[in-house]
Amino acid sequence: MKTIYRIAKTELNTMFYSPVAWVVLVIFSIQSNWKFFELIERFEKSQKLGNDMNNLSHVIFSGFMGLFTEMQTYLYLYVPLLTMGLVSREINSGSIKLLFSSPIKIKEIVLGKYLAIAAYCSLFVVILGLQVVIAYFSVDNLDLKFTISGLIGLYLLVCTYAAIGLFMSCLTSYQVVAAISTLVVLAGLNFIGKLWQDVEFVKDITYFLSISGRANEMLEGLLISKDIFYFILVSTLFIGLSIYKLQTGRDAQSMGQRVAKYTALITVVLALGYITSRASLTLYYDMTRTKDRTLTAASLDIVKKIEGPVKIVTYVNLLDINYAMAMPYSQNYDLARFEQYTRFLPQIEMQYVYYYDTSNNEALYAQNPGLNDKQLTDKMIETQGLKIKKIYSPAEIKKIIDLGPEQNRVVRTVEYNGQKTFLRMYDDMFKAPSEREISAALKRLIVPAPKIVFATGNMERSVDKNGDKNYKTGFNEITFRFSLINQGFDVASVDINAQNIPENTNILIIADPKTQLSQGAIDRISKYIDEGKNLMLLAEPETNSALAAITDKLGIGFTKQTLVQESEINSPDYLVTEFQRNIDPALIKFSPNPNNSPIPLLGSSGIKIIKDTGFKVTPLLKTNNQPAWESQTGIPSVSPELKNQPSVKSVPLVAALTRNSKGKSQKIIVAGDADFMGNAELSRGGSGTFQFVTDIFSWFSNYEFPIDTTRPENIDKKLTITSNQVFISKIVFIGLFPLLIILSGAFILIRRNRR
Repeated sequence: MKTIYRIAKTELNTMFYSPVAWVVLVIFSIQSNWKFFELIERFEKSQKLGNDMNNLSHVIFSGFMGLFTEMQTYLYLYVPLLTMGLVSREINSGSIKLLFSSPIKIKEIVLGKYLAIAAYCSLFVVILGLQVVIAYFSVDNLDLKFTISGLIGLYLLVCTYAAIGLFMSCLTSYQVVAAISTLVVLAGLNFIGKLWQDVEFVKDITYFLSISGRANEMLEGLLISKDIFYFILVSTLFIGLSIYKLQTGRDAQSMGQRVAKYTALITVVLALGYITSRASLTLYYDMTRTKDRTLTAASLDIVKKIEGPVKIVTYVNLLDINYAMAMPYSQNYDLARFEQYTRFLPQIEMQYVYYYDTSNNEALYAQNPGLNDKQLTDKMIETQGLKIKKIYSPAEIKKIIDLGPEQNRVVRTVEYNGQKTFLRMYDDMFKAPSEREISAALKRLIVPAPKIVFATGNMERSVDKNGDKNYKTGFNEITFRFSLINQGFDVASVDINAQNIPENTNILIIADPKTQLSQGAIDRISKYIDEGKNLMLLAEPETNSALAAITDKLGIGFTKQTLVQESEINSPDYLVTEFQRNIDPALIKFSPNPNNSPIPLLGSSGIKIIKDTGFKVTPLLKTNNQPAWESQTGIPSVSPELKNQPSVKSVPLVAALTRNSKGKSQKIIVAGDADFMGNAELSRGGSGTFQFVTDIFSWFSNYEFPIDTTRPENIDKKLTITSNQVFISKIVFIGLFPLLIILSGAFILIRRNRR
């Protein structure tokens, strides 16, 4: 060890007697400090303008434009300049022969030189660490552990680069060639993860060897053992290759012996890499303050209840627009989407089934007129060189599973303990399911899913149709991730005039019947209410009389006409609602509304309490304190004559009725407007309606669904540094600090030349 230390010390002295080491430090210092203070200055100005700051630790150091993220993309440019002369200089000068003839072991030479370059690389971390210290005094409640994780990731990355550069320096006597070769190898390691991803077993090897993005999780605050082992193993591989290469200059070995040694080393490293990357052997440590890189408490509670094997089967229609996300060449990336879950459920088994069938991919059919599904599939396989063992035909896949109701889209089934549920892809920017959807699917396998049943038979709003007034978006749209069918609920319909309400119904919704309910329907609904089950009644001013028999049983009624208010910008029937103040959270909990997003109701009746039937009536939404009048629907403005009529204020528009029935809480929602849950209103931008509706159904399900994946609020959301302090700091760290490095380098170089 002493010999290794002496070689490292000598090599460090040699490096700092060269202007290259000083130039690299100066450039790195200027570049990193420039980026850091640019971010600080930008956020300081934004804070002055009154913009909200949030999670500053992450934004400044990680994320899309963070300091660590950007410096990671430049590190590979510095290392070849430092490593190109480690051994090639010795080869070129002939001093390598003296080293070979000395009693020093080749292993000690290589390890000493690597230790020297690793020590030099630590200066990069010191410079970045200095910026962390500045941030610690500039950001209120900086997440220090998070930044340390990023520093660890960058140091392991640059040390791996150094090991590669060391090996390339052993191959040639020309330093420029060594530098260029290092860049080529680093580019190859970044690209290799995309090679042969459609070849079984080989894809796991190339995916493991890829260095691209290996430090990203550490930059995001999560230490993963397989990534740490990757850096250690790749560094060990290239250090070992360096030792073997130099030993060929000292020892007389046959070609077979050399090949055997190299093969054994590479095989051992790849085997260890494969083993350490298995989910069951991977360890994690989340260094973020709010555990952002770990499943939320609600999701953790779900996975803790799963003990047996979990099988996820992805059915891939080659004609669907999302087919590429689950092709063989994408499977490793697809598996990474579930890594938060395989961390706790290593028994998850992933399978992929490929088939073709008619899809909604209109562009594909338009670009290939006249081709049937089979011909389209053959064309895709030929033009894209797809290598798939088995592709099921429409008839064959239907024998396995009927995906017609899923529109033959790319979809997954999740199976556990004899239960099965769907996990879908969505028509948004992200496509793949997030934690909220995955956890909802898993929870459906361990607890009964709440079933929403919509009453039909009296021209009610449809849960299966599009159009402004129907309810497909919020309840039954499989392509919309926030639709309740994708958040853990089952959704069905029943003609209550002719059919009984299913026994397993958890929430019965009667939405704006246009005709009078039959006596059979009234009897069924009355029986349902008497059984203490949950109900939702949505009425419209013109047709609310159709619900009179039910509302009378509940002891409530509606105003006879639409409520209108005077407004300069909206139609009279646009009601600006307000939440009832001081709603008991033990009764019903609503999500915070930090932006005060409005929940408008268009054309609503008011709700009146007629008699006491044992229900506690709690208004949820009311009109505001401005006068409101009863009027016919569709008036263009509030006329002077209408203003002379008696007005009302704070009229309940949506109310919750609760009572204890048969040992449990019965929950009923009554609304004077059926449009607020329609497709149009749930799609309205800047509205709080969607969250309001979601909260209501969370209440109905006793907060079992949707899954609450909210995290603790970040507290690092304020800069304490002023613009003058930023300006002075920029002068010191972008100007004076690099100048100090230059003067130190000049002093050492001049002093050495004088000696």
